[in-house]
This record gives sequence, C-alpha cells and structure tokens, in this order.
Amino acid sequence: MKSGGARAEGVEGPSDAPAAGVPGERPAPGETRRYGRLRPGDRVAVVAPSGPAEPARLEAGCAVLRDLGLDVVVGKHALDRVNLGAPGAVRDDWHRLAGADADRAADLQAAWCDPRVRAVICARGGYGATRVLDHLDWNALAAAAEATAAPKILHGSSDITALHAAFGARLGVTTAFGPMPAGLIADLGAPGPDADLAATLDGLRTALFGGPAALHGTHALRTARAEGPLTGGTLSLITALLGTPYAPPPAKGRIVFLEDVTEAPYRIDRMLVQLLQSGWLDGAAGVALGSWERSGDPAELDAVFAARLGPLGVPVLAGLPAGHGRRQATLELGAPAVLDATGTGGDLNPGPDGGVLTLEAPGGVR
Repeated sequence: MKSGGARAEGVEGPSDAPAAGVPGERPAPGETRRYGRLRPGDRVAVVAPSGPAEPARLEAGCAVLRDLGLDVVVGKHALDRVNLGAPGAVRDDWHRLAGADADRAADLQAAWCDPRVRAVICARGGYGATRVLDHLDWNALAAAAEATAAPKILHGSSDITALHAAFGARLGVTTAFGPMPAGLIADLGAPGPDADLAATLDGLRTALFGGPAALHGTHALRTARAEGPLTGGTLSLITALLGTPYAPPPAKGRIVFLEDVTEAPYRIDRMLVQLLQSGWLDGAAGVALGSWERSGDPAELDAVFAARLGPLGVPVLAGLPAGHGRRQATLELGAPAVLDATGTGGDLNPGPDGGVLTLEAPGGVR
C-alpha cells in the first residue's frame, strides 16, 4: 500500500468483495466506545461509499489532509463510475455511483479492518451508502473495532449518515460527522480562506486530533438545557433507515442533531412526522438543528420545527453551523453532549446567541 493523493490505490485487505452479512439482532446495549484522536503521521484511508468524486477535487481534499500531517491512501475503487441499474456502459446523464455496491463495500471494509489505518474518511456523499450496508461483513468490522483500545474514526456526512447510524448501532463506536475531501475540504487549501472555511478547518482539526467543540446556534425555538449522547445526522437518511436492520437506536435520552439540503419545508415536515409517528423521537433530551441549505423560506422552516418539535417539551436550538452550509463543523456522533438553549451558553461558553451545543474532547487511548 502506497501513500499519496487521489490516486486510486488499493487499501490492503481482501481482494474480493466482503461477504454479505445480514446482521441479526443488535448486540446487547453497552457503553459506546469513543474513537481515538489522531496524531501527525497517522495513516487515513479515503474511500467512496456513495456518489462519484471529481478526481481534481478529491486530490485537493487529500492534499489538505496531508497538510494536517496525515498519511493519505485512497481506496482501490474510489474513482470508479457506474449507473444505478445493471452493469453496462456509463451514461453521464444518469445518476452515478462510485463503483458497484460490492466494490464500494470492499474498499470500506478493507480500510476499517486494516490495522495500519487510523481513520476511514469518506470522499463525498450523494447517494449509495444504504446500498453498501448489506455487503459488509459485520462480524469482521466488529472484530476490527474491538482489536484496539480505542476504535478508529469513520468520518463523513450527508449520505454517510447511513454508515454513522449502522456503525454506531452495530459496532458501538462514535463516528465523526463533518466535511469530506471531495466536498468542502477541497476548498480548505485555497490561499487566504474566508472565515467560514477557516472555522471549518479548525473544527475538523479539533475533532480529529482532540479538543472540545462548542457550536453556537442563532436562535432557540424552545429554551431549556439538556445533556445526553449526540445522535442523528441528515434527516432524509435517518427516516430512510427506519424499519431496517440498520436504523439508529431510538433517541430516548439523547440529543438529536438534524440537518438536510434541498428539501422543501413540506418534505421536512413529512419526515419529522414520520420520526414522531414511528416513536423514534420519544424521550429525546433535546434537538439541535444545523443548516438547511436551499430548503425554502427560513421563517417557514422555523414554523415547521416549532410546531413539530416544540410539543416534545425539550430544548430546540436552531442555526448551528453544521451540515451542508459554507461553514461545516465536525460533530462526534455518540459522544456526550450538552445542549444549552437558554441563550447564555453557560459559564464556559458565554454568548448573546440562542445557545450552544458542547461536546467533550475525543481522547480515546490507542
């Protein structure tokens, strides 16, 4: 295995696709193990479980990771292209995936099971991660997670929510929800980045290498304070997983983070109703709302969130800089969190804004 940029190199592992494994019942509940922080020189593998990455942007994003002091390798199939249907000639005017389902799964599994790799970073979102889940050998993934004192990092966002949910539920590990190499990370190496990009890079560095995170929201839709493990991700993916073997555990006692992109307010309302009617939100400790890029009138969205989430009787903080926006904070899903939607931010994070979501620093011993 060689290190480098966006070359389609193989992360060492099985040459064939991993055996499909339908996970049966969830393992017995236990304490979630937090991922270990990275150190300069650590090897990270960039894989593409969802949509295809533009080679130039993937290379630019890998360069940013190398500038952070990381040894970057890229999955064997990261630059592959297929359409959604049966194998055949690729049509650019049809939706594309970054390779066949089994091949995308093989890259992901090989990286996670390689003891030399300290983090598995997803190249971009789009669509396709849910199709990978049935092609993973969950026993092998679990064994790799248990082989070290602190698990390695799975990092990505948007469509990668499907992997966050499944890894959290099946493997009992925390994961990192944040910007990706062929996405916003590709812009972080530009000369003189603006304030949003600089904050994104600082947040990524803090989440990967260790340090607390404090995300200030713009306004509280319901004021209160709550504590609990952080769960959630991209709303459309959370709802897509309900009723499947890969659904995230119910949100009882947890702080729920939600965001999405290009979803009309009525569709967001419908998905929230689905979460409510399914019982998934029963007993949630609080709700933290990230960015809702290109999702209609912000005032209409606030009305939807207040109407659907307000009756839960828990703090609801809106306007956190996480999700699909120009500023993308990195959140450790599964980590202990405090949601203060009182507008003061508490003693450690004072501010005149609507409130703050605070996460403890990752500090797993490797």
